[in-house]
Amino acid sequence: MEISFEGKTVLVTGASTGIGAAVAQGFAGCGAAVGVHYNTNADAAGEVVAGIVDAGGRAVPVPADLSEPRDYDDLVADVENRLGPVDVLVNNAGSLVGRRATGEVERAFYDEVMELNLGSVVGLCNAVVPGMSERGGGVIVNVSSIAADNGGGPGSSLYGASKGAVASYTRALAKELAGVNIRVNAISPGVISTPFHERFSTPESLAAMAATIPAGRTGTAQECVGPTLFLASDPMSGYVTGQVLAVNGGQYFR
Repeated sequence: MEISFEGKTVLVTGASTGIGAAVAQGFAGCGAAVGVHYNTNADAAGEVVAGIVDAGGRAVPVPADLSEPRDYDDLVADVENRLGPVDVLVNNAGSLVGRRATGEVERAFYDEVMELNLGSVVGLCNAVVPGMSERGGGVIVNVSSIAADNGGGPGSSLYGASKGAVASYTRALAKELAGVNIRVNAISPGVISTPFHERFSTPESLAAMAATIPAGRTGTAQECVGPTLFLASDPMSGYVTGQVLAVNGGQYFR
């Protein structure tokens, strides 16, 4: 059975690099029209869009700073006006923002981390659910993190807490929306070699983390694509909702 998203519109947040870029390209390769959200990296988002279009697909760049409260309805409307109603939402945007030890977390830092990692997920779900419900259903795939389960590395307690909230919200929303045919799941990546770790981890810390992974290595962004497409595909996972799928090379078992 092949996965196809022909005729579907997908919005992927944080899609200029890393997991988001790979996922956006994966959906486009399966026929979807893709809204490629980005914050500051317009050039990278443009390259993702250009690659999709050059391959015969449809995609548009969608700018928005999700670290601050905003009118998420406007963001969704931008995508829908250019590509059509959103059938699949992938809430991938997120960041550690910075490593802060307990006692160093001031309110502004707390607000930025929580708004980006949790607030944007809640806001965008609120924005797409009414339309999905009216059209008979849809799919939401959130991105949690192994940090939600193991607390993350030094200085990432708030990040881990926010991603734990994403996992809990995923399960709660799945129960709430099952009756209107909207499936809600999440992937939970482990240590994935992306610009995230280039920014927040050292080569030494990455090597130390890799040593704890049974697979013997860190993962790639591409290895998060298949799990995301699986969870978004009704033929493949139509009876799957409320699940958080770990993608971590065996580093952590639930």
